[in-house]
Formats: sequence, C-alpha cells, structure tokens
Amino acid sequence: MTFAKRGLILGATAVAVAAVTVTGAGIHLSQSKAFFEESPKELIDQVWQLIDRNFVDATFNQVDWDAVRTDYLGRNYTDQEEAYGAIREMLEKLEDPYTRFMDPEEFRSMQIDTSGELTGVGIQISQDEESKEIVVVAPIEDTPAFDAGIRPQDVILAIDGESTEGMELNDAVSKIRGTVGSEVTLTVRRGEEELEVSLVRARIEIHPVRYNVQAGPEGEVGYIRLNQFSANAAEEMGAAIEDLESQGVTGYVLDLRSNPGGLLYSSIDIARMWIDSGIIVSTVNRQGVADEETANSRALTDKPLVVLVDGGSASASEILSGALRDNERAILVGTRTFGKGLVQSVRSLGDGSGVAITVAKYLTPDGTDINKHGIEPDISIELTEEQQEELSTNREAIGTEADPQYAAALEALSTEIKEARAGDSVTTAPGN
Repeated sequence: MTFAKRGLILGATAVAVAAVTVTGAGIHLSQSKAFFEESPKELIDQVWQLIDRNFVDATFNQVDWDAVRTDYLGRNYTDQEEAYGAIREMLEKLEDPYTRFMDPEEFRSMQIDTSGELTGVGIQISQDEESKEIVVVAPIEDTPAFDAGIRPQDVILAIDGESTEGMELNDAVSKIRGTVGSEVTLTVRRGEEELEVSLVRARIEIHPVRYNVQAGPEGEVGYIRLNQFSANAAEEMGAAIEDLESQGVTGYVLDLRSNPGGLLYSSIDIARMWIDSGIIVSTVNRQGVADEETANSRALTDKPLVVLVDGGSASASEILSGALRDNERAILVGTRTFGKGLVQSVRSLGDGSGVAITVAKYLTPDGTDINKHGIEPDISIELTEEQQEELSTNREAIGTEADPQYAAALEALSTEIKEARAGDSVTTAPGN
C-alpha cells in the first residue's frame, strides 16, 4: 500500500476519525465531468467498483455486492442528486460509518492545503457505531470549540436546535460548518448534564506543534504538544526536537491528549524521529496482505520519552503511541485512547465528488488490533471533573505541574532519566 503525501486531511469538523491515506483520482476514467453529470449511473458504478476492489471487508458486511450493483444500475435517475442519494443508500449497506460519499461541496470543504488553514469551529467528530450518536473526538487547540470548553466525548444532541437523532454524520458536518463570522449553537450532553454552546465560525490556522523547556527533578525537560497530524506536523516536530536538543534537555514529554489524528504518513514520519529501528505500524487489507512501515535509522534523539494520551487520542495518535510503546521507546501516561484502528483511502470522483473507503486495518508493532479497544497506558491517571474543568478554563496550566497527568508524566520521566544515567555509568566504567 502506498501512503501518498498529498491532498487531504480530516479537518476541523471532519466527518469521521481515521488514519487517512490519499490517492489520486480513483479509477482513472476518460469521461469528463459533464459526462458524469449527464450519466449519473456511471458515477454510481464508479463508486461500486471502488468498493468492490478496495473495501476492507471481503464479505461486504454479508451483503451480495453484485446484486447491489444490479439493483442500483437498474433504476432510473432524473438528476445527479438522486444518484448521490442512491450512492449513500448503497454505502449504508456496508454499515461502516467511515466509508462515506461526499458531494462536490462536501468534498471541497474536506480539502485543506498545505498551509494548514481551515474554516470551521475546530472539532473532530465521529458517529458511535451502535448508538449512532454524534460524538466529539476532540477540539483542536486555539479554535472556537476549544475556547468554548468543548471536550472529548461530548455528545452533540442538537445543532441550532435541530435534533441529531437519526442524522447522518455528513449532514451533521454540513450543519456545523458555515461562513466565517456566522454562529452555530450546539446542544451537548456531558455525563448527565446538557449544555448549550454558541460558537462563532472562524478561519483557523493550525500550527500543530508547540513546545517549551521546563524544569524537572533531573534537569531541563522538553515538553512537546502535538494537536493534529496535519501536512506540516512532521516538519514542525522535527524543528522542535532539534531546537530542544540544542538546548540540552535531559528527556521529553510528548503530549498527544485530545489529538484526533489526521494523515497516516505524518504519524509514520514523526515516529521515525523517535525510533531508530523496528516496526512502526503494519496495515492489513482484506486479502490479509500486511504492509509494514519501519524506522529508517534517522532518529533525532534517543533520550528518555514519556507520552501523554487520553480518550481524545485517536487514529494517527494511536499509531504513534503504539509504535513508541511496543518498541520500548516510551512510557504511556494518562487514560485509554479512543480506539480507531481503520485506514481510509480518499478518492476523487469524475464529477468533483469524492468517496472515503475503509481499505485496511492497522496493527501496532506487536500485532495488537486496537480498533474499538484503544490502548491502555502504562500509568493510568484519571482526571476528576473538577480537574478537567480547571484545565479547560485555565489553558496555561496544561503541560505544567498544575496538570495532574503531566505531573505524573514528569515523575515517570525522572525515573527513566535516572535509569538511563545508571546504565551509562555501568557501560563506561573502567574494566567494562
């Protein structure tokens, strides 16, 4: 499988959370956009073929996929919108919320250029496979949603007063999106409480990496917070590590909390900055063919590392944290991760629309399938409601000793630094 390094990332109000690999134009047909608009059956057949060739489940959710093609191509469609509805209906038979059709407007809104700019309120959302509820995976830092206190696992009950019960994920995304400066009100359930949150949509420039040097018991520590695996995340991560190395830090805390994922290749590139050798991730398609991504002996540091994770750490975050733990490169601190272990391929279609197809599942280096299960941290530290509220209202406390999970990570890192120093002294002792 090729992980293309261009194109798409799951955006501020993305339709789902998944590691994404981007391909070009799907099936390369010679027909023009006008042809597809005049012949909607061709578009339906294009989507059917893509699913037939690539969908991760070879049984198609126990559906007779050939019969589905016969059924939908045997119907008459008066316009493109009817074809779009038929495609969505056809894909629903797969019962995979991450395999989805996007009309041209939805597809364009999903595309983000390499500058990392997007328009929206700054949340990643998903749909619970059983309850069908619309759930916040994580808000993106420095966005309207983050500033308003939206939290991972908040359930969106209504959008501008319209109930989300029975609402498709794509429809929810469309209703949350809108023009810069306009307002949207979300009704969310948090535990037993219902809240109304008004958000003003904005143009958001994402800088996925923030870092600083902090004092620690065993010397200065490099703290790096990565909030999304966007197209510029690896470049910013590399620059951060090199700067912190030049400042002589003794170890690192990498904060992946509330990081909902993004581009698959970005997580692989970043893993290679921390791991010198070993498997990073393997993907398995429906034929059972595994494709391994490995380290390339170009790690930027070998200093002790602790990684912070929580229920908002999803997809690409889980690929990175799983790779670091299974290779015994890092200790994980926090709470169980989200549990999204599926890979999607995003394809553009002949009329400017697009389709995202679940094409594989990924396994951590030791062969663990984390889908729906997540990754349990080595050191579990739950935040109380009061602590969560304090950190959401006092953002400056995140990544400081006023942050209980960071404090636990710093303690674990100090132990690792001591052990590394003891190992070095034994190695360099005379006669050894």
